[in-house]
Amino acid sequence: MSSLSRTRSGARVIVGMSGGVDSAVAALRLTADGHEVQGLFMSNWEEDDDYCTTAQDYQDARRIAADLGIVLHRVNFSEQYRERVFQHFLDDYRAGRTPNPDVLCNREIKFGLCLNYARRLGAQFYATGHYARVQQLSCGPALFQALDASKDQSYFLHAVAREHFAQVLFPLGELHKQEVRELARRAGLPVHDKPDSTGICFIGERPFAEFLSRFLQGSPGPIETLDGHVLGQHRGLPFYTLGQRSGLTVGGARGRAQEPWYVARKDQARNALVVVQRHEQHWLDAEAVMCGLINWLCAPRSGAFSASVKLRYRQAAQPARIRMQDGGGALIEFEHPQRAATPGQFAVLYEQDRCLGGGVIEQARYNSQALSRQSKLRAISTEDV
Repeated sequence: MSSLSRTRSGARVIVGMSGGVDSAVAALRLTADGHEVQGLFMSNWEEDDDYCTTAQDYQDARRIAADLGIVLHRVNFSEQYRERVFQHFLDDYRAGRTPNPDVLCNREIKFGLCLNYARRLGAQFYATGHYARVQQLSCGPALFQALDASKDQSYFLHAVAREHFAQVLFPLGELHKQEVRELARRAGLPVHDKPDSTGICFIGERPFAEFLSRFLQGSPGPIETLDGHVLGQHRGLPFYTLGQRSGLTVGGARGRAQEPWYVARKDQARNALVVVQRHEQHWLDAEAVMCGLINWLCAPRSGAFSASVKLRYRQAAQPARIRMQDGGGALIEFEHPQRAATPGQFAVLYEQDRCLGGGVIEQARYNSQALSRQSKLRAISTEDV
């Protein structure tokens, strides 16, 4: 059953409108199907600089609403966003983790506060321009991947409370991006060729490290090889993530291969950044990850079962064995080692194209042979000293 076929003609649908082509076409399709459509523009971040596009996005949303002949509401959730999403973002970076604020924004703001606001406006359904699909099964709402695999956003939606999807529509779930732009062009919508937004919403195109340094104080420490050889100094662990290559400012080292360096570990206790070279990248391979409480978008599972898992948005789902833990967490053991499994990011579970839910990566278990070798290297280094 498609998202649109779940609604009766004439139902009031509030569409979250961002000023982009995706939400514009979502509103267009719902209007064409005879629904009472109203738009809702949400402000989450407001800064008076060249990187914040809120003002222009609102003007684009107004033009779209005028062209479609629908009412456009506006609400400001910037204070709640800073409390529920941005503060968590900063706390995670301080703890040496790498968060994904877009997942939290969907859970707390877009399908939390914004959905509730739409209900207060009398909405029977709340729609967005996300690329995903929702089906109402006998057991309740179920989230599925979009038909356009290259645009699928189910990864970012996995943390939303399952019951909320009962009132959610994704009109683009069965379309490909080029079809969406063509529908917008044919309808004469002014944003048909507007570029997609990229990166974290409150950062936009601005330099990430520069932005982060406004809120987090740097604490310099050593950049080390696996055997403890100091190569240089880092500016602060929050400014690096596992697998990172650029920005390390580490040149050639005597007796080392002329290869690039990659972040392999962040040692919080010693404030040390551990790096490896290209031929040593197996040190980044994780055999398993431990996740915190799983948010289920199906009947909660128990015991052990097989599923496919994504550790990052652009990654193809990987086969794994899931072992549920006391307290609702999960140990995920992969058939094949996974590069740079990063605490603070999310592990999202799938069965074919259905999203089962997911949880925060708390710890990674790296290649056992590599860990054994690392212990020996450090022991040798200590003995030499």
